[in-house]
Amino acid sequence: MHITLNGEPYELDHPVSVIDLLAKLDIDPRRVAVEHNLAIVKRQRFPEVVVGDGDTVEIVNFVGGG
Repeated sequence: MHITLNGEPYELDHPVSVIDLLAKLDIDPRRVAVEHNLAIVKRQRFPEVVVGDGDTVEIVNFVGGG
């Protein structure tokens, strides 16, 4: 299965939820914003939104600083 992840091709074995994709990438879901097929995904919907073949996902990390 082919998706586009942050502008780059990425392979998945099967469709996964956003929360499972973040776990696979070792990303803390509390520290990112996710866009799936040009729509922002609310954090509470991460477990139910499924990433499938041909989808586009953008993951943006929050960076603290001062």
